[in-house]
Amino acid sequence: TLMRYNRPMEQKTWSVPRNLFLHLLVIGTLYASVIGLLVLLFQYINFAFPDTLSFPYTGVLDSIRRAESILLVVFPVFLFISWLLERDFRAEPARRDSKTRKWLIYFTLFLSAITIIIDLITLIYTFLGGDLPVHFLLKILVVFAVTGIVFGYYFWELRHKASERTMLPRYAAMASAVLIIAAIGAGFFIVGSPAQQRARRFDAERIADLQMLQSGIINYWMHKEALPATTDALKDDLLGFVPERDPETGKPYEYRISGPLSFDLCAIFKTDEVSANEWMRGAKTIPVLYPDSSRISPVVSANEIWSHPAGRYCFTRAIDPDFYKPVKQAE
Repeated sequence: TLMRYNRPMEQKTWSVPRNLFLHLLVIGTLYASVIGLLVLLFQYINFAFPDTLSFPYTGVLDSIRRAESILLVVFPVFLFISWLLERDFRAEPARRDSKTRKWLIYFTLFLSAITIIIDLITLIYTFLGGDLPVHFLLKILVVFAVTGIVFGYYFWELRHKASERTMLPRYAAMASAVLIIAAIGAGFFIVGSPAQQRARRFDAERIADLQMLQSGIINYWMHKEALPATTDALKDDLLGFVPERDPETGKPYEYRISGPLSFDLCAIFKTDEVSANEWMRGAKTIPVLYPDSSRISPVVSANEIWSHPAGRYCFTRAIDPDFYKPVKQAE
């Protein structure tokens, strides 16, 4: 008899922490998924309607990849935990009306309202700061659509009775899965495959290397009033400067003198970036010190155009002696 009465108590003691854990986890993954989806959709708007005062192109791509990573991990966990809870509800319908679950649903509604308020404040602030009107309107619609769906579904959950049979949770899970898959698929279409991203990163490194080589060649000419015969002449053991090489193949970049004050820098690129300078926007320029460490040579501007197609491409540069004066004349 004692065992018979203790058994339900043991089951209740075990189920309450489990249910609390599952409900907290489903709420946490839900909001991580909502935030990831909002970030993803916001970046799609930034990509479709570019603004020179907004994030650079690379910043948009980075945000898309980050949001995709969140959704690919968190959303399947959300669906799995939701399926576990729904299975428990079918087995014991009374659990659907538990106070713990209702409190957590109210907390979800509270967070939905707070999310709408904070996003609206942020969007209005950026709009008043000069954000494009189309950005403002589309992001407002996205916030109301996503958070409104979450708010409406969980508000329905509060009014839904445990005794009523419905297929809405299953349909909601299927619809949300289709939406997330479509959003992630669009991100892969915009950003490209991991192999393409790696190729772009290599090309960005090549552009940075060529900029450093160009700065070193200008620095060399300002000191010796002659162009270096090869890039090996730029090597400086005192400063520890070694001419850059291709980050993927390890081979030196092609350099040739095309005139008394002009030269070509060539590299083999893997991607076709007609606006490759966008990749360098916001990058820090690196000054090259003179050998006596008392002066700094002119730096390469991040806004300088370094566009290139795929394959071998050469950048022709000419030194203006009126602008880049030799060191002896400057002294």
